Amino acid sequence: MYVGKTLFAQVMEFVPWTSFTRIVHRYRGNAGVRTLSCAEQFRAMAFAQLTWRESLRDIEVSLSANPSKLYAMGFRSPVKRSTLADANESRDWRIWFDLATVLIRRARNALGVELNNTVYALDSSTVDLCLSLFDWAPFRSTKAAIKLHTLLDLRGCIPAFLYISDGKLHDVKVLDLLAFEAGAFYVMDRGYVDFARLYVLHQAGAFFVTRAKSNFNARRVYSAPCERDSGVICDQRVALNGFYAARDYPEHLRRIRFKDPDSGNRLVFLTNNTALSALTICALYKQRWQVELFFKWIKQHLRIKKFLGTSENAVKTQVWSAIATYVLIAIVKKELHLNASLYTCLQILSVSVFEKTQLSCALQLDDHRTEPPADDNQLILFNP
Repeated sequence: MYVGKTLFAQVMEFVPWTSFTRIVHRYRGNAGVRTLSCAEQFRAMAFAQLTWRESLRDIEVSLSANPSKLYAMGFRSPVKRSTLADANESRDWRIWFDLATVLIRRARNALGVELNNTVYALDSSTVDLCLSLFDWAPFRSTKAAIKLHTLLDLRGCIPAFLYISDGKLHDVKVLDLLAFEAGAFYVMDRGYVDFARLYVLHQAGAFFVTRAKSNFNARRVYSAPCERDSGVICDQRVALNGFYAARDYPEHLRRIRFKDPDSGNRLVFLTNNTALSALTICALYKQRWQVELFFKWIKQHLRIKKFLGTSENAVKTQVWSAIATYVLIAIVKKELHLNASLYTCLQILSVSVFEKTQLSCALQLDDHRTEPPADDNQLILFNP
């Protein structure tokens, strides 16, 4: 019988604590702290994510129910809800942002996939809030919201860039915050069509794939031959007609008209890549749906819809802690070579974080079946 560390303590061993100590020192996170250090705060927030705790009292009661295991899990003293609330309100949220960034970098390096071109999907998702409680995040006249702007690496569905803003920030402005990677593909919906910003991406040596807006105004310069049976109606080089649009993007664009054979919908794609086939460009845009699935996944399985605090610092602390926990489980899954999905890993951990079992055994799916007991050899007294 395994009598070592709890599953929670084993998961926390994958956190780069040396880097985390430097991050905490950078923002003076432990200055004047007597109880609940930044490391303990992250453990408490990660525990809340893994076990689906939805309130400060919920976290306090769940941890205090296992007092003999707290020290081995990294808690020097019981976690009080008032202390945790004060820590979330006062300690700089950038501590958890930097930790998530370090984990994201480690997760992407752990993928071990070599591709000629990296493909990213860029999109945003809105989390609605109550305007009377979250007045620092304006969105509509009657409600507040935050936006999660995400650049998803499609090699392993790991976010390469995350930015949290209020609900009013337009999606296209996030392009100003990105450092474009030469040779990489950026797949976006038509909400990101801004020709000045797309030209900056083009000059950086990167490629974009997006859809044209309904008022797209351009003239055909050249038409390449295409097979209409494949769904590609035309593959053209076009020049922008509008004065400001032509000034912002003075070079030719590639326009591909595609008819979906399944739904019959006609789609118009724009890209600056001229080497790939038209069908490959269409397939790249189809992969953009992975970022939508990512948003759906984190909203369903991470605690970012019910917040433990109402201030901007508390909300960002919770969101970045949730992202760090998500990436941490992805690292565990990759480094332990687990076949189980992230969903399965989280489900197992949610009910067994206090168990003392080998982590690789607890998260490894097998086909073990309980065999029925063999018939005994007891004599039958009365034969039918």
